[in-house]
Order: sequence, then structure tokens, then C-alpha cells
Amino acid sequence: KIALRLAFFTAATSSKPGVMLISKANRKAIFTKLFKEGVMIAEKDFNAPAHPEFPEIPNLQIIKACQSLDSRGYIKTQFAWRHFYFYLTDEGIEYLREYLHLPSEVVPDTHKRQQREGAAPRAGGRAPRAAGGFRQEGGDDYRRGGDKMAGSAPGSFKPEFRGSYGRGAPQ
Repeated sequence: KIALRLAFFTAATSSKPGVMLISKANRKAIFTKLFKEGVMIAEKDFNAPAHPEFPEIPNLQIIKACQSLDSRGYIKTQFAWRHFYFYLTDEGIEYLREYLHLPSEVVPDTHKRQQREGAAPRAGGRAPRAAGGFRQEGGDDYRRGGDKMAGSAPGSFKPEFRGSYGRGAPQ
């Protein structure tokens, strides 16, 4: 009972209840990584001693720093299968550029265009398709008025429907 009262007393007398203090070095490391990659993933494990990408920073501090950015609209948060997925917004990029004192030419990896290796730039925007698309050897004959009866049942096939099977059967 004494410990419970003491915990309540310290929380009630705090100037800002519910505020987590994160060191400036940890906050800067989190924001730098978030800006560099544009995304961050954190497992929903508040008691984890460290984040897999930051062995020296507790997982809780990473989650709370990202939630702080989310509440200000600088990142979007997705949650699935016990993992938080944090994505930078355009406002977040500007904020982190200002916070980290970066030039405007520097952008996150998610905003960079990736060139495919070995692929020449193409005119027109589309890659040339193979002749016939997915269908091979006369797959379009059916649409062009070819033999429509080639793959159907023989003419002597007459299906027989009996009324004694299924849901409508008399009982």
C-alpha cells in the first residue's frame, strides 16, 4: 500500500503527468534513422530492453518518440500483427530537416527514385509486351471467332437432374 501511495503521489505532483523523458542523443538517433529510411518498425513490446536496430535505446522510447511525431501529424502509424509501422509525411520530412539541420536536397530513401540495374530508360513509359500476352499458341482464337465448341462437352451429353438429392429433397 505504501508503494502504491508513493507512486500515486509522485505522479500526481509531477508538473506534466504522462510525459516520457528521452535523452537528446536517443531522440536524435531515432529521428536520424527515421529520416534516412523514411519508415520505422517497432514491435509492440513495451518491456523490451532494446530495439533491434538500436541496441542502446529501449523499445519503449522509440515507440513513444514516434507516437509524439504522430500526434503532431508528422508521421502516419499502421499497426498489424503486434508491430507498429511508422511512415514519414511531407510535413514530417520538413520538421525533421529543420530539427536535424539538413539541407533541402537530402531526402529519405523512400522518396528516392530507384533505377533498375541493367534496364535502359524507355520512351512511352511502358515496357513492351510479349506477343500474345499471357496466352500462348492461339489463345485468342476463341475471341476472334475460332472453333467455340472445341473444348466443350460432346453433343450426346445430357445432364440428368434428380429431385431426390440436395436441400430440396422430400423427407
